Amino acid sequence: MSSIILDCDLMKFPHSGLYHYCQNLAKHINMLLAAENQSLMKMYLPPKRKLSLIGESYHLVERKWHKLFQPFLRECQVWHAPFQSGRIIPDKRRYPNIKVVLTIHDLNVLHEGKPEAYQQQSLIRTQALIDQSDAIVCISEFTKNDVLTHCNVGNKPIHVIYNGLNKASETANDVVSYRPNRNFLLGIGYLNKKKNFHVLLPLLESHPDLELIILGHHDDPEYVAQMQAQAQELGVDERLHLPGPVSEQDKIWYLRNCKAFVHPSLAEGFGFPVVEAMQFGKPVFISRLTSLPEVGGNVAFYFPDFSANAIQKTFREGMQRYEAANMQRYIIEQAERFSWNKSAGQYLSIYRSLM
Repeated sequence: MSSIILDCDLMKFPHSGLYHYCQNLAKHINMLLAAENQSLMKMYLPPKRKLSLIGESYHLVERKWHKLFQPFLRECQVWHAPFQSGRIIPDKRRYPNIKVVLTIHDLNVLHEGKPEAYQQQSLIRTQALIDQSDAIVCISEFTKNDVLTHCNVGNKPIHVIYNGLNKASETANDVVSYRPNRNFLLGIGYLNKKKNFHVLLPLLESHPDLELIILGHHDDPEYVAQMQAQAQELGVDERLHLPGPVSEQDKIWYLRNCKAFVHPSLAEGFGFPVVEAMQFGKPVFISRLTSLPEVGGNVAFYFPDFSANAIQKTFREGMQRYEAANMQRYIIEQAERFSWNKSAGQYLSIYRSLM
């Protein structure tokens, strides 16, 4: 049995940032542990029918009877709960010596215009997990400030550890879903109001040579329908493409070949897709809200607001600066600041401080 267990329950959603978070964190922590000849961290995974992951010796698959009996906790010293509205398995009454690390990705519910009652319910859930935890990790300084402002952490240590870069495969596979026949802008994320993708449509109006492709689950069908209707009103619907989730290989093809990456999100805990685009040296046009400036640094282009004029001006001037200053190398360097190996080492230090 491993003395460290990472709860990977949310890996049952394969096209999510949390899937890649758990996969990369476990992989890089176990690389460090293997180099030290230490026992590996276990990944507590959802049932196989809900998971697309090649089996490894450190995988621990959830069973129905685990609700009553958890033999894997006998030798566990640290349980890592990786999400602020997830779950914590160890019962402190039965396993008082197990320490819990809680990762909080965001308190975006406070920034999305949700009803007050919904916000409070979400905060109560997060506070309950904080109360059960022994150490807290936030994935950005913005999230840490939100937690300190809206939650009670007491004297528990609270750390900031940025997510790492999901490095793309060097293999240059051809795209198997929709292939554009002209230059295109790329967005990645769940299609809902929070992601704010509809504000990009004026770019198609002012650039008839461009297409806009947004990859991701149609999380809010009403929002998707409204966006498509708006595109039709502007006469750009033939150049808007919303293919939904795509394979990792297709996503890499789109990232390699897009003219620019666009991410006008209203709320992010980190911003995985932005870093993924920057690894290819692509110009990124993003919101200046929540955590995104921590990711984009001084090499991203920020929308000052979401009016059509501001969107078009930021894009026009940003592309001119990108090409004139040959910014590709600096953007790649910014992406390389986010290393899973570095993040894994920081998490491992926290685990060991509790053991």
